Amino acid sequence: MTKSITFVGLDVHKNSIAVALADAGRNAEVRNYGIIGGTLDDVDRLIKKLSASGKELHFVYEAGPCGYDIFRFLTAKGFDCAVCSPAHVPKSPADRIKTDRRDAMMLARLHRAGELTYVFVPRADDEAMRDLTRSREDGVKAQRVARQQLGAMLLRLGYKYPGKSWSKVHFKWLADQKMPTAEQQVVFQEYINAIHETTTRVERLTKHIEALVPKWRMAPVVAALHALRGVSLIVASTMIAELGDLTRFEHPKKLMAFLGLVPSEHSSGEKKQRGKITKTGNGHARRVLIEAAQTYSHQARVTSRLLKRQEGLTKEVIDIAWECQTRLCARFRKLMAKGKNRNTVVTAIARELAAFMWDIANKTPIAA
Repeated sequence: MTKSITFVGLDVHKNSIAVALADAGRNAEVRNYGIIGGTLDDVDRLIKKLSASGKELHFVYEAGPCGYDIFRFLTAKGFDCAVCSPAHVPKSPADRIKTDRRDAMMLARLHRAGELTYVFVPRADDEAMRDLTRSREDGVKAQRVARQQLGAMLLRLGYKYPGKSWSKVHFKWLADQKMPTAEQQVVFQEYINAIHETTTRVERLTKHIEALVPKWRMAPVVAALHALRGVSLIVASTMIAELGDLTRFEHPKKLMAFLGLVPSEHSSGEKKQRGKITKTGNGHARRVLIEAAQTYSHQARVTSRLLKRQEGLTKEVIDIAWECQTRLCARFRKLMAKGKNRNTVVTAIARELAAFMWDIANKTPIAA
């Protein structure tokens, strides 16, 4: 005998979870269950009470700052659970009242109707690597801000360095500079110290990534992506940590769309109008992909550094990498010759580079 289904909507917050229930059936009742605590123990007590009815439970909640602990807890106990995208939850423009109770009831109702867009939930080890790559990204941002602050101060006071900034020679030049007042000298030195601290932090996190990636189950894919021009260890590990297994995308066009690299469109009737890229999906992966695409502005060639990165890889992967380089380098020059804006060209190259990454990932087996 098939069990009847109850859809459970959870509006999750740090210290509380609003719960709503929707019985199966198009016109079945959607009712508020109440508010429970925000811990996994509270969720455990909830599922024990709801399971007493003998119905099959299907849970859903929105992705947010509370992470995926509830998803992993429920799936480990054998329950069906989904995490939906908050940006894609259908909402009426006329609905001006928002409460936790209403949100939970809406989630339960839309989950029952199958009208939610669900997000990919990474494995715990993949999420840990994602935290590491994002930590390095935060360090790079802090380093950039520290440099901008010092540069702005020097420019304001009339100090101009003619050479390449942030080199050893530049730091020696900075050490020889004397500010007009004691107060400004303190600020000047603090900015320099901040740059050294953030630079050390970035280097330290980079070494951690280099040491931990080989132990990761996705290490074969990261190594294979290394065969591509412009795809360093940081770029490859960030892409896989953010997106997971690229083979989960049925077609490279779906990967491009997920990265927000496809043009937006506003068409009606006979009128067709395309705009800038959508910039939806994962911005961290899109950023490193754009950085990698910059390298295809040069002539196609296999450097000694690239040869070293390709050691131990299959001929099939190396051939794909060379096909990628010859195509994208030629396309870069062709688009620039047409007078296209460089940023537009780089974006187009990044979009195609994602497709070659997808192809390599499909040729590289990983551990289960």
